[in-house]
Amino acid sequence: MADFKKIEELEKRLWSAADSLRANTGLTAQEYSRPILGLIFLKYAEYRFTLAKSKIEEQSSSRRRGSGDIKSKIQAEGAMYVPDEALYSNLLALPEGSNIGVKVNDAMKALEADNEAIKDALPKTYSRFENDMLKSLLKNFNDIDFTLGSDIFGRIYEYFLNEFAKTEGQGGGEFFTPSALVKLITEVIEPYHGKVFDPACGSGGMFISSADFVAKHNRDASDELSVFGQEKTGDTVRLSKLNLAVHGLQGDIREGNSYYEDPFDLAKGEVIDGKQYGQFDFVMANPPFNVNEIQKDRLEGDKHRFPYGMPRNDNGNYLWIQMFYSALNQKGRAGFVMANSASDARGSEQEIRQKLIEEDGVDVMVAVSSNFFYTVTLPCALWFLDKNKPAQNKDKVLFIDARHIFRQVTRAVRDYTSEQLNFIANIVRLYRGQDIDNTYLETHPDADNDGNYSLESFFKGEGKSDTGELIYQDIAGLCKVATKEEIIKQGYSLNPGRYVGVAEGEKECDEDFSVKLTALQEELEVLNAEAHELEASISENLVKVLGAA
Repeated sequence: MADFKKIEELEKRLWSAADSLRANTGLTAQEYSRPILGLIFLKYAEYRFTLAKSKIEEQSSSRRRGSGDIKSKIQAEGAMYVPDEALYSNLLALPEGSNIGVKVNDAMKALEADNEAIKDALPKTYSRFENDMLKSLLKNFNDIDFTLGSDIFGRIYEYFLNEFAKTEGQGGGEFFTPSALVKLITEVIEPYHGKVFDPACGSGGMFISSADFVAKHNRDASDELSVFGQEKTGDTVRLSKLNLAVHGLQGDIREGNSYYEDPFDLAKGEVIDGKQYGQFDFVMANPPFNVNEIQKDRLEGDKHRFPYGMPRNDNGNYLWIQMFYSALNQKGRAGFVMANSASDARGSEQEIRQKLIEEDGVDVMVAVSSNFFYTVTLPCALWFLDKNKPAQNKDKVLFIDARHIFRQVTRAVRDYTSEQLNFIANIVRLYRGQDIDNTYLETHPDADNDGNYSLESFFKGEGKSDTGELIYQDIAGLCKVATKEEIIKQGYSLNPGRYVGVAEGEKECDEDFSVKLTALQEELEVLNAEAHELEASISENLVKVLGAA
């Protein structure tokens, strides 16, 4: 078992060293985040390379030693080939007076030249940093003990992305999704095998979490998963490629605006019984919320990606939702983060949601507390779509109100303990009639697990079969399976709060007044926009009628 205390101490010490760049140079987080991550990447690349090289040498007989292509053998071990000029240890050993910035740039170029997967992905801006600063960073990052855990690099990388997101504010949120939400999505959709797609992939966190899920179930992610991503920002595309590379994943990450560009023909998979399906087994995403001024006239002809038509209001949420659903093949599952307001949105968005519900595409809805994001304080929702729901769950949706489930990390930030995350995911498994899976809890020990979220303490009485096995039951204030008829009566709302109710003796909601008020304001703005559009449409029609009279 990894020494998590040591890892946490290491993360904080490394961040302190890295953040000295901002304190001592006046650089913005945007300017120094990529170079810092590049150095950590280089250190980890050498570590993986050295392990692979040692393994190959041990397996080789004296007669065969040195035969064959060492580069190919290294890559076959899931590591990158690192030439001498790109070795982190050689950079540390540079003689006094060397131009370290130039040497680090050359190291990045050499590593790219020998590894096609990271071509043009590494930063090469180190000449702008003073020698003393770079030397200090190299020494600090050299202390990383990658033997502390099975994926210490992933831990450090994620920690740094987290810190950069907080430092950069809104800009950082573009490439970082809170790991608690990413992992919960992964546990619910269970991407054991197949093609995974994220059209707003950021730094690739969804892909890394999928690979971790596969690995924890004793499978090789590089064999089981093919990942495909799209991101509109070139810097973020490069960040995603690096993140995949260091985790030994091969992925096809492309730059492009997902509203207007569809390089993967995501919705054009097999045609079965006259019905068009998408390309992917799994879709995972955290798209930008409530985007306006999208040029919808450019999208109206795309009936494959947007089969339910264009929302009339100036909001992109239901473009994303259609995109995710259309990308799924006949057995596909999707899990994504969405603005809380989308669950109840009215007008044209309600019409689109109705069509999705009538097709029985919605599987699970999870309401999430506020303050999980660093840049958005409002609560959000996790949507789970499924084109192959089990027979017993046809025309039903599982609603989970998890707004009361969280760990308070800081005054402004919340997440899940591994126990809480495992608990929510297993509610879904009970609903689906699957076996309980505690792999995540067993492989992610957490000091804050307190035993308050065991399934046995919630699903008792009617929640047990004759054999004593746990079975799903509705629990007031936590979860409810609603039929299509019940959803229709609620105006096709997908807001868990409308169905789950409250537990006896509990208050309706623990959200503070400002959060509630902001949510109501958001809904009011949507309604006002739709009213203005309706008013304009009526005026236009009146002009036509009067003109024809």
